[in-house]
Amino acid sequence: MGSPTAAQRENQRRQMSRRLAMQALYQWQLTQQPAKQICRQFEDDMDYPKADPEYFCLLVNQVIERHEELDDSLAPYVTRGVETLDPVGRAILHVATYELAHEPSVPFRVVINEAISLAKKFGAEDAYKMVNGVLDKLIPRFRALEKSAKRSR
Repeated sequence: MGSPTAAQRENQRRQMSRRLAMQALYQWQLTQQPAKQICRQFEDDMDYPKADPEYFCLLVNQVIERHEELDDSLAPYVTRGVETLDPVGRAILHVATYELAHEPSVPFRVVINEAISLAKKFGAEDAYKMVNGVLDKLIPRFRALEKSAKRSR
């Protein structure tokens, strides 16, 4: 098995960016610090060099800026209300919802798989099931064409 290709390295950097963004957004929910300050703090994280710093800061900045819009998108699919979600689950859903709505170059299956992976690793027990269910319901809203294209193949 050889060394990873450029595309594989970029995918790994994006994965790390999502993980760090989830952690940064968790911190933001607890502290309400400005996005710029949080991004700077994460530069000292030992995993930061493994991330795509531009994508990490894009996720943090955009999710914080659009958190109300993202909550509104999630609200119909979170039975007990978005405000009742634990901060980890909410951060994961915010990152994934932002990517579904505003990053069409990221395939929806990648968004869902990454969110489920984060929920399994960092979320409460069975949080991944809730994350999967909510995101699956968002696909028709944000990625209907992509989903129908996958089905017709």
